[in-house]
Amino acid sequence: MKISAAIITLNEERNIARCIDSLRDIADEILVMDSGSTDRTQEICLEKGVKFFTQPWLGYAQQKNCLNQQATYDMILSIDADEEISPELSNEILALKQQYPHGVFSLNRLTNYCGTWIYHSGWYPDVKIRLFPKDYGWEGDIVHETLMIPAEITPVLLKGHLNHYSYFSHEQHRQRADYYSSLTATKYVLEGKKVYWGKPMLSAVFRFIAMYLFKFGFLDGMAGFHIARISAASNFFKYKEVQRLKREHK
Repeated sequence: MKISAAIITLNEERNIARCIDSLRDIADEILVMDSGSTDRTQEICLEKGVKFFTQPWLGYAQQKNCLNQQATYDMILSIDADEEISPELSNEILALKQQYPHGVFSLNRLTNYCGTWIYHSGWYPDVKIRLFPKDYGWEGDIVHETLMIPAEITPVLLKGHLNHYSYFSHEQHRQRADYYSSLTATKYVLEGKKVYWGKPMLSAVFRFIAMYLFKFGFLDGMAGFHIARISAASNFFKYKEVQRLKREHK
């Protein structure tokens, strides 16, 4: 098995070197497709010797598909710039390369939130299909992308962690959460989703309770509290945004 590691980027100077370095032992080539970074992302990538491409943003699914088409090898390892292959996972993938010519494999992502590893709060386990044959493609709309694989195929879950360095501050978390909430709100409006007047507040309360209590976020300490708090606030924003957009388009 030979592997093409594929990374899409936008202003990832804080993360990209760590990501690339974690791939050195397992990837036979590393591809980066950038959508217009204004920081040192390109400079760092070129210093690291990866194959670097630029492409105006096409959306998550199409951007990844476009990059995968540049791959030399038949197996794709799709990884985000803020992720890192752990040593244990690296050893597993090295063993796979000797045993399997192909297959579909999922990785268990472990998130680092403002310096704390999160094992609860609905953020763990976080299983993602990331190692797969090149002829499988991503599909998605405004927000999320999904890898389309045949229904009869069950991905094999590897044991090592895919480390995810998500947010370095609560402010960054809130900004990113509101960004995705805004995208989701647009999607809901296009789909004609109805939102009753009390939905924003009720959804926020239920989100906090679910993450902090039912999903044991309190076991993650203050990090778990902030994750639940910001997720709840962003959920409130999402449904208020749906209501606003609907009023504007009447």
